[in-house]
Amino acid sequence: MTTLVLRYADVGVATYASLRVVGAPERTVTWTVEEPLLLAALEELTDALPEPRGDESVADAVDRARNRGGFRDPDAELTLAYRLAVVLVPMEAWKLILDCVSDPRPDLFVAPSARLGRVPWGQLAVPTSAPDFISLLRASSEAITTEGTSAARISWPDARRHTFRERFRLMELADVAMAVPANIAAHHSSTGPVEEECPLLVLDPRVPGQRADGALGSVLGRPGTETVLSRHYAPAVADKATLPIVAEPVELFRRTDADRRWLADQLEQRPSRLVFVGHVSAAPEAGGAEGTALHLACHSDLAGHADPVGEHRPLQVRDLLELGVPIPPRVALLACASGGDYRFDEAAGLVAAMVLGGAEVVTATLWSLPTAAGFGHASPDPAAHGTDGEGDGRGDLMSDLVVAIDVAHQDADPGRSVNSWQREQMRRWRAGDSAANPIYWAAVATYRLGAGGIHEQ
Repeated sequence: MTTLVLRYADVGVATYASLRVVGAPERTVTWTVEEPLLLAALEELTDALPEPRGDESVADAVDRARNRGGFRDPDAELTLAYRLAVVLVPMEAWKLILDCVSDPRPDLFVAPSARLGRVPWGQLAVPTSAPDFISLLRASSEAITTEGTSAARISWPDARRHTFRERFRLMELADVAMAVPANIAAHHSSTGPVEEECPLLVLDPRVPGQRADGALGSVLGRPGTETVLSRHYAPAVADKATLPIVAEPVELFRRTDADRRWLADQLEQRPSRLVFVGHVSAAPEAGGAEGTALHLACHSDLAGHADPVGEHRPLQVRDLLELGVPIPPRVALLACASGGDYRFDEAAGLVAAMVLGGAEVVTATLWSLPTAAGFGHASPDPAAHGTDGEGDGRGDLMSDLVVAIDVAHQDADPGRSVNSWQREQMRRWRAGDSAANPIYWAAVATYRLGAGGIHEQ
């Protein structure tokens, strides 16, 4: 099977990139992304994401992303995917990828630079037209002035669905994964396979001192016996095939005992997988990735590196490493920007901690996901979006995401299974089903150990 490695590195005012076929160095393609063009790509992406900009509240950011940003409808999403692809991947690299397409799909490992850590790589659309080189060069030059460098103002061809021919997305040409950095992969120590399926489920733990509708409140909403997730986990709960062992599925959610000591005890029982759904806080921009923190049901009187947040003390990456507990081979971290390791110069964040503890596959998210309630409150205007009310995205997309990743992680090859689910969602979206909103499925990235992560860094 063919393996490709796509790598970016920020060096001064430029970003250097390469696409390599493992085992065939003579086929390597290299290029440079000038800073004004990179800033233009980041501006396009930032406008689309449901994360606050400037003085925006979280609710305002979700409303913008759902109703006015690049994920508002298939035309806008195609435009975003096309523009990111043009700026970040030259046609020579696209040609190499197309030359490597086979059955089965090749593996493509991505190692982005810090500034490109939130790009949904699998979503990129193969360009069928693009601004000519001279136009891009002129736009880049005009963005550099004595006052500094700004985002290039590019004259784009029309990329609306009905006037722009779409060929393929990167996820259709290859199985896309994030590369585990070589320094992390080199210190990976497998905890070994677990024969019996018995996942550890840490589902929306109750953060001490936080209201259910507050900043660190409920992600999944009020627990109930008939919710999507209660029904999904009911068979496993009945078979006592989950950790913690509970009498009813509803007892898995909003637990008040799920602190760091509880987590360590549960992991010592060697679950087959770990599924965490809840809150993650990114490290401060001035700090390192090791400052990234999980929000469990930890009270402030527990020892740890993080400063208390009221009655609560977050569990930082360094705290997790100090626990010294075995991490199962498969981990799903469905929380705010839990897969943001590459957004730091040293990609040693939450994903890295899981890999160092024994994980071989970690599925996480590249940006903050709206809660079920937050997404529902930003429900689009049917008249503005051309929907008749059916498939209008008002279901529980967060719970649907959890179910999809949980099922994928039971597969023999969870990374490929996640990619397959994303392709299915993307095709539903292109067909006009707004319930398959890319705010959720495009945020998912899977870090995998493999040739791209170990030998090509």
